[in-house]
Amino acid sequence: MTTTVHGLDELKALAGRDLGVSEWLEITQERVNTFADATGDHQWIHVDPERAKAGPFGAPIAHGYLTLSLVIPLFGDLLKVEGVKMGVNYGLEKVRFPSPVKVGSKIRLAATVVSVEDVPGGTQSTFDFTVQIDGVDKPACVARTVYRQYA
Repeated sequence: MTTTVHGLDELKALAGRDLGVSEWLEITQERVNTFADATGDHQWIHVDPERAKAGPFGAPIAHGYLTLSLVIPLFGDLLKVEGVKMGVNYGLEKVRFPSPVKVGSKIRLAATVVSVEDVPGGTQSTFDFTVQIDGVDKPACVARTVYRQYA
């Protein structure tokens, strides 16, 4: 379920709040191949399904950075900030990829608002993100991310 806030004061009120989980998103071979083309990372573990079957994971896996990049659309399922001029991705404080995402798996995002602080012209928000894999105990990705919103 999407939480919608109107303006920076309502965003600040979210500090410490769990935003829940996004909808599931299936990771297809087509998505993995498109990411490989965009980044130039065509390692066989990602793009050669036949060879990957005999590899360490028994199937092709998504790139870790593909998994991380999908945080953006999944986060859009969880939080909408209206009444601001713009929001920007300010950076990452920590990222880990504890478990591979096999092609055909479904992932979703769990998010918590760590803090929302004033900065010149707006706010800086820190979130803890966990990308979960359907049916797998270990997460695909854990990250602490920082965004800025400008009024």
